[in-house]
Amino acid sequence: MATTAPESTAALNRIALTIRRRTIETSARARIPHLGSCLSCVELLTTLYWQELRIDPQEPEAPNRDRFVLSKGHGAPVLFQVLAERGFFEIERLAEFGKPGSVFHEHPPKPGYIPGVEAATGSLGHGLPMAIGMAIAQRIQGIDSRCYALLSDGECNEGSIWEAAMLAAGQHVHNLTAIVDYNKWQATDRSQEVMALEPLAAKWEAFGWYAQEIDGHDLAAIGQALAAARTETSKPSVIVAHTIKGKGVSFMEDDNNWHYRTPNPDELAAALAELQEVQL
Repeated sequence: MATTAPESTAALNRIALTIRRRTIETSARARIPHLGSCLSCVELLTTLYWQELRIDPQEPEAPNRDRFVLSKGHGAPVLFQVLAERGFFEIERLAEFGKPGSVFHEHPPKPGYIPGVEAATGSLGHGLPMAIGMAIAQRIQGIDSRCYALLSDGECNEGSIWEAAMLAAGQHVHNLTAIVDYNKWQATDRSQEVMALEPLAAKWEAFGWYAQEIDGHDLAAIGQALAAARTETSKPSVIVAHTIKGKGVSFMEDDNNWHYRTPNPDELAAALAELQEVQL
């Protein structure tokens, strides 16, 4: 499986802007929530799908592909935009988003319904354990591939995350990269005020992982961290990516109301106008 062709930073920025705009438009049209959580991970997904993952959208089930698991399953609306833009299916399919009977809703369905979706997630704390299982299975079968999981910071409240962290370190699952979308919010409050997450990177290190901290909106930093994780050959890797919930729209940024709200027509117009003015 060939490595994804590297994209220039300018090209990645244009892709991220397109995905951010479409995610907002879809949220407004389909009345699908979790917009703030989707916008915080746009750059992370863009770098993964256009620069890091060894995937072929024409062969979404190739045995030697890299696997990506959206452990923060409520970010599905942005993942669907990424998969469509990357060519896993026609963008027109997203016109059915949120409609009765559609497979495109708030969380990813089980594999087989949408090309590129590796796991049904949404119940937090389950995606990382699944990614670890996939990574171990690939190793047992002698397949040279890598597994990735994107977690939310609120999801790190779950005991299953830390059980999985110990298993991965104990089994030296070095073909695994976890990324924490650390936007500092969970559904009802600041993450740090609900559970004592900090020092988050040091906690992962204490659990036997190679940990890095980056700006999760800096495309170059994301790419460098993913590359550094690939060179680690003795332990699993985690990237604690500091992000902003609602990133890209001034009146959504760091406002947790956008965890459940969807834009009304005036807010949609204002958001799109802001994105239109972005200088790349």
